Amino acid sequence: MALTEDTFISHLVELRDRMMRALIAIAVAFAVLWFWPGFGVLYDFLALPLIQTLPPGSKMIATGVITPFLIPLKVGLMGAFLLVLPYVLYQAWAFVAPGLYAHEKKLVLPLVISSTVLFFCGVAFCYNIVFKQVFRFIASFAPASITPAPDIEQYLSFVLTMFLAFGVAFEVPVAIIVLVRMGVVSIKQLRDFRGYFVVCASIAAAVVTPPDVVSMLALLIPMCLLYEAGIIAASLVVSMKAPAEESASNSLTTDTAAEQFAAVEKEQNNGNR
Repeated sequence: MALTEDTFISHLVELRDRMMRALIAIAVAFAVLWFWPGFGVLYDFLALPLIQTLPPGSKMIATGVITPFLIPLKVGLMGAFLLVLPYVLYQAWAFVAPGLYAHEKKLVLPLVISSTVLFFCGVAFCYNIVFKQVFRFIASFAPASITPAPDIEQYLSFVLTMFLAFGVAFEVPVAIIVLVRMGVVSIKQLRDFRGYFVVCASIAAAVVTPPDVVSMLALLIPMCLLYEAGIIAASLVVSMKAPAEESASNSLTTDTAAEQFAAVEKEQNNGNR
């Protein structure tokens, strides 16, 4: 019982250390961005998809008293998180790695790279495709007598939420591969769960995205496609895993047999003496 408690506490300590390292990295990146002379360019970059759909000469406004402080804070934290994302993901996978076999630990680096690439692909997809379609769809309902003047705090909160939602959604293939590789689920179970996943993804897309069908479908369709891609990738990983484990098992059997033969030979020599 004491050993179990010590192991649990050691895992909590390691989790705390990993989280502290990730937070320190984000804080350092945030400080670098905060004092970067071109920091204000990030606002214009994030606001561009909405500005392009507004009438000529329209601008966003700040209605809150502390909005001029909150906006740089939110943008800086999001930018810092994206800058150190590979390091943050490495800390996450490094925490899980001690519970893996030696041949499974080799997947940590590919998982960190693929997770980072997929997260940025989700953010890029959201910025370049989803935002343009959603804002155009919303702007088409505005009467000609109304001049839109969106609040910048609400807009950036929406942008950062959508970035996070699409970034996490694009991690579906990695999550599937990890679950299959660890033996939590099988390929057959994933295929049988396909219908339930569509329902769960639909609910998640409806909750996360604005109340319009365009943004909901823009998140739902990629998630379903990525789920299928994850099943295909997991099938390839399983097919490559079997020969490797069989080879390792044969090697282990050979080594064990050699050890047993050496032990018998040693006993016979001792008997002859």
